[in-house]
Amino acid sequence: MKHTLATLTSMLLTSLLLSLCLATCFVILTSTHAQAQERETSKPNFVFIIADDCTFRDIGCYGGQALTPNIDKLASQGLRMTHCFQCAPMCSPTRHNIYTGQYPVKTGAYPNHTVAYDHINSIVQYLKPLGYRVALSGKTHIGPRSVFDFEYSGQNNPDMQAIDQLMAESIKNSTPLCLFACSNEPHTPWNKGDASAYPPEKIRLPEYIPDTPVVREGYSRYLAEITYFDSQVGQIADLIDKHGLAKDTVLMVVSEQGNSMPFAKWTCYDSGLQSAMIARWPGRIQPGRVSDAMVEYVDVTPTFVDLAGGELASELDGKSFADVLLGKTDHHKDHVFGLMTTRGIINGNDCYPIRSVRTRTHKLVMNLQSDQAFTNACTKSPEFLSMVNAADQGDKASQHAVERYQHRPEIELYDIQNDPLEMKNLAGDPNQQERISELREILEQWMLGQGDKGIATEMVANHHKKQKPKANRNGAKNGTRPKQAAK
Repeated sequence: MKHTLATLTSMLLTSLLLSLCLATCFVILTSTHAQAQERETSKPNFVFIIADDCTFRDIGCYGGQALTPNIDKLASQGLRMTHCFQCAPMCSPTRHNIYTGQYPVKTGAYPNHTVAYDHINSIVQYLKPLGYRVALSGKTHIGPRSVFDFEYSGQNNPDMQAIDQLMAESIKNSTPLCLFACSNEPHTPWNKGDASAYPPEKIRLPEYIPDTPVVREGYSRYLAEITYFDSQVGQIADLIDKHGLAKDTVLMVVSEQGNSMPFAKWTCYDSGLQSAMIARWPGRIQPGRVSDAMVEYVDVTPTFVDLAGGELASELDGKSFADVLLGKTDHHKDHVFGLMTTRGIINGNDCYPIRSVRTRTHKLVMNLQSDQAFTNACTKSPEFLSMVNAADQGDKASQHAVERYQHRPEIELYDIQNDPLEMKNLAGDPNQQERISELREILEQWMLGQGDKGIATEMVANHHKKQKPKANRNGAKNGTRPKQAAK
């Protein structure tokens, strides 16, 4: 009897111990799952670093000769996008494009040095209700402040002290942050960085730019300033690490439009519209990955809102590419679009509208008023004038480049895969006429959807800049948009 009782007692104790063990395991597993789920659903920080007038091909990890160790390191730690594009190859429209998630004509900010309509929303209005502090440090080139209600700091370049303080306060207050760190480099004048690292006689010039001593000297200083920008990227990455924010932060670096040499900025060629894009998010974005998904700057705001858990507003033109970042797909868009407005820019034509559409394989460019010489700040630069001088002295390469840059046909078509620098116009090829028709229809449908009437829209660009229509924040206009005549 005693033996039986002892056995039962032992069995009961064993059962109790087993139950306690299982309960403990359950609590641990539940807690771990809850913590993991919290990490999955918590709002990430966003740090977006943008250069100014930098051709993507000149960055080290894109095969360029500029020394960019910090950007290259981020590419090894995250994702490098090979097909990122903006819509307009000038500073102001580009930045409005990023912060609004809408294309430039739709927001009204398609000329340079202008502002958006008052009823437009920006990423500030999308992220603040989700609990974010939304800040911009450095170059602005946007307006009005009522639309772009950032916490501002810095003059032309990011203020590292202000960024340090923002990160510290965000941690202290458990507040997610969205920071746009906007450099003014490598915009002219090229006077920062160590140009001695790039001896003019040793640098490689793009095939589409004639070789003159002035061009070589300028390109040397430009490359040095890209390296200077890279040091700014490194400083911001160090601040993220200092505050222990790396695992909770989507860090994105882009190059903006191309440099101010010919065939880049102020044009709808890829050297003007294509951008570097590096994205790092430890634990979420696979390190060392490369994606050829076609994305646009207009997709940045929707992507950040999506990753923050917000609802995407119907007025957004862009689409979230969160699934591309997270490695779920390498496809995003089939077409990307471009527009260039010369009216109102420095040394610009009174009206020389350019529009473009690009697929993965081909680019169609429409010069809507090509019966004049194309002019902008580039054509007054020392580099371009040295090409003109060489052309006058009989240099064939300079003659060809100057003529090609300033005198465009109405239609240009390029095979991007076999001609990535867009050197051979295929518009006269009888075998390409069907492709031209198809792409033209796609481009014109996009323009129609944006309210872009081509020449008529260009002609009211300055009117918009000087007489910006008013609108309430709820979208009810107090005035009307500039009237646009039919094309």
